[in-house]
Amino acid sequence: MKALIIKDTYVIWRQMKYFLILILIFSALPSGFNNAFAVIYTSMLPYTALAYDERSKWDQLAAMMPYSTRDVVLSKYVFGWLCIGGAAVLSGLLQAIISLVIDRAFLPGTLAMSVLGALCILAISLPLMFRLGVERGRLGMFLIIFLVCGGAGAIASITESASNGAPFAFQGPILVVLLIAALVLTAVSVSLSMRFYAKRQS
Repeated sequence: MKALIIKDTYVIWRQMKYFLILILIFSALPSGFNNAFAVIYTSMLPYTALAYDERSKWDQLAAMMPYSTRDVVLSKYVFGWLCIGGAAVLSGLLQAIISLVIDRAFLPGTLAMSVLGALCILAISLPLMFRLGVERGRLGMFLIIFLVCGGAGAIASITESASNGAPFAFQGPILVVLLIAALVLTAVSVSLSMRFYAKRQS
């Protein structure tokens, strides 16, 4: 599986370099939407890796190599998790540094919500891609974009209401709900993706 993750990293490294710049820009902007978007958008990177796989007929090559369905499917999830985690660390560090330089609050809760939201979006989108394929899954892509923008907007609204003096009491329950949703969706998502991928290969 490690080799598959490295393969995906090499394949989309050019896009990832530009994305790192976008993370820095969005994280530096004084906007809850931009800060959340910087992390949530990384949930779309496995989609790009799948698009390259489909275009290069990688599935046919993988079938002749010692990779199981579990390895191929889980590698996309792990790749997505690593991208989300890396974006969160980078965005969090930059926001923390900026908060020390200028009078700007750093809200770890917002970052945590962004990570959990990204995990939920990843869990929803990958089964669609494994079931339909990238070319046929264009409507799924629109759904992903809607979820990314909607998720970032929702988190931004929560952040702005908190910064305007609204009580923080609701933040804990929201994080708990998002955590449970991310765990449940991921468990169901991995199972569905394995089933869909095996069906496409048969």
